[in-house]
Amino acid sequence: MAEMMRAVEISQSGGPEVLTPITRARPEPGHGQVLIKVAYAGVNRPDALQRAGNYTPPPDASDLPGLEASGEVVALGPGAEGVALGDQVCALLPGGGYAEYVVTPAAHCLPVPKGLSLKEAACLPETYFTVWSNVFMRGGLTGGERILIHGGSSGIGTTAIQLARNAGARVFATAGSAEKCAACEKLGAERAINYREKDFVEILRAEGGADLILDMVGGDYIPRNIKALADDGRLVQIAFLSSPKVEMNFAPLMVRRLTFTGSTLRPQSVAAKARIAEELRTHVWPLLDAGTVGPIMDSEFPLEEARAAHERMEGSTHIGKIVLKVAD
Repeated sequence: MAEMMRAVEISQSGGPEVLTPITRARPEPGHGQVLIKVAYAGVNRPDALQRAGNYTPPPDASDLPGLEASGEVVALGPGAEGVALGDQVCALLPGGGYAEYVVTPAAHCLPVPKGLSLKEAACLPETYFTVWSNVFMRGGLTGGERILIHGGSSGIGTTAIQLARNAGARVFATAGSAEKCAACEKLGAERAINYREKDFVEILRAEGGADLILDMVGGDYIPRNIKALADDGRLVQIAFLSSPKVEMNFAPLMVRRLTFTGSTLRPQSVAAKARIAEELRTHVWPLLDAGTVGPIMDSEFPLEEARAAHERMEGSTHIGKIVLKVAD
């Protein structure tokens, strides 16, 4: 008889109220996978998109929400390498993080950085995989360049500010309140722009334009981002909180030699995400070990209160990461 576990499932597409505590069978690790006893699970925007019916899990992924977690490796599947039983890890997940146990490829596990708790480590994988792969691997940010980071007070934003500043870039960010702007500047942004009061296009153009823009808003931000870029600048799109559709003039891409690219993390292959994990292990984990960069925590909720966690995230009053406490 299969061992059972606590979890939170999406009972039907809808608002936070459809997140339902349940009991179901514990998963078993397949080839190259590990089973993690979850201590904490990170809460992210893609979880809310999946809950709303707008982000279908890959065919081989759990139907449970949750794309990152921390905990202890308690079982190894055939061919799982690089981790051992009893290791304390944080991991990028294909899904299933809102549960007591979850399976994920061993290659997507990273050690808990020195000095960080399991609670803090649960905030790292989804955010750091996303920021590193898009800002540095895809966006090619280098020291001395100007970067504009939208949503600067979010988990993605607070991470991008720290990593970009550490790389020697001039960092600009947008946020929706004075408190959030102050948090961005405390983390290293040269200037945080309250988008409710100021025009980020005007401010960036006065600085010579952004060499790189990281955007998760979309909609009418897209043509404004194009205007805010410097010649030869790059716009990297990672989400569409507003809309993926817009009418715009693409001639500036040719005339000003601009690059418009983007990515989503979850659909990428196991091998592609393993490559990102190795880059993080080499370039970022030493910074976390040294305390040079780190997660910004907002709040913690028990697993069974995932609904309240989603309500806080979608209320957009949080600064940094929200986590679910799974282990007692």
